Amino acid sequence: MNLPERFSNLPEYAFPRLRALLDVHAPGGDVVHMTIGEPKHPFPQWVTDVIVENAAGFNSYPANDGDEALRGAIADWIARRYGVTIAADRQVMALNGTREGLYNAAMALCPERKNGQKPAILTPNPFYQVYMVAAISVGADPVFVPATAATGHLPDYASVGADMLNRTAIVYVCSPANPQGAVASRDYWANLISLAEQYDFRIFADECYSEIYRYTPPPGALQVAHEMGADPERVTIFHSLSKRSNLPGLRSGFVAGGPENIAQIRLLRSYAGAPLPGPLQAAAAAAWADEAHVVENRALYQEKFAVADDVLGGVQGYMPPEAGFFLWLPVENGEDAALKLWKETGVRVLPGAYLAQGKPGDNPGEGYIRVAMVAPKDDTQGGLIKLRDCLYR
Repeated sequence: MNLPERFSNLPEYAFPRLRALLDVHAPGGDVVHMTIGEPKHPFPQWVTDVIVENAAGFNSYPANDGDEALRGAIADWIARRYGVTIAADRQVMALNGTREGLYNAAMALCPERKNGQKPAILTPNPFYQVYMVAAISVGADPVFVPATAATGHLPDYASVGADMLNRTAIVYVCSPANPQGAVASRDYWANLISLAEQYDFRIFADECYSEIYRYTPPPGALQVAHEMGADPERVTIFHSLSKRSNLPGLRSGFVAGGPENIAQIRLLRSYAGAPLPGPLQAAAAAAWADEAHVVENRALYQEKFAVADDVLGGVQGYMPPEAGFFLWLPVENGEDAALKLWKETGVRVLPGAYLAQGKPGDNPGEGYIRVAMVAPKDDTQGGLIKLRDCLYR
């Protein structure tokens, strides 16, 4: 039987590629996992209590868009965090994890043609892989815009030129950036929003790491758009409890933006979405309403930022991340470095090229490894010392 050609050239996903690279070799020591961005700090005990208290909800179909309590808690959090008041019933929708939303928003909002041409969807390079697959799925051209040291590890979308911008329908931005930890400033957002207004494209702001930062809360895209008085439909934001609250398995996120955009996303999701079970919605609402556990969680990451600076501060090219929980470390070749580290120490990291697109020599990730600082502080410190001694001495 025939298969769709549009997916025929997809590279194997990053983690199967990593297993193929490493798992044919024995580790050179006790295994230290520093690959997947899966938070390991404890989540609040009361999350379990809320789920148990609402367990009868498993006997009912859940609200597809998120129930009133959850959407209200999200809208209240947006108001506290960004100073933007939105309508919980028209401008917020709960998601079963933000990957679903980042994908389906393109399905719902990308036009078939833009100014009479095949649309383009611009993504940073390196990038979260769902951006590329969303573009391919809607018949748009995925365009990979370098996010390198030369651009402050954020994509310079103005650099693609007027011809490309005229057919651009959507741009994805991840801030704080995965994998580099760079933060989009107010000026960055303002310039991008102005560009979007000029060329009439939508901005999808992936802000899932927004609550893990060193010193200053990263500004948000919706916040800056509101301050500018931009078209309310110009910016759509995506957030998650995975990193903020150490709840990746809860699969709870949200999308928020202009009411017309949310209505379109909601319509598609009513046919193709998988709503979050009611008891989990109750737990999510409680998590969005509480900041104490977020402050405690952030403090644990701030301790690990300091550990990384201490262990790796003497490494040439080391860039202390502004936010998030990844290190983006320069090496001669990411695959070679990851394999050497695994075989000699048992520390497991991800080659940067697996997170980017480009032929050898033109892949902005190939001279890096991504290191996730999600384990407890002592384990993270031990892994980083092994990494430093293996790769940089």
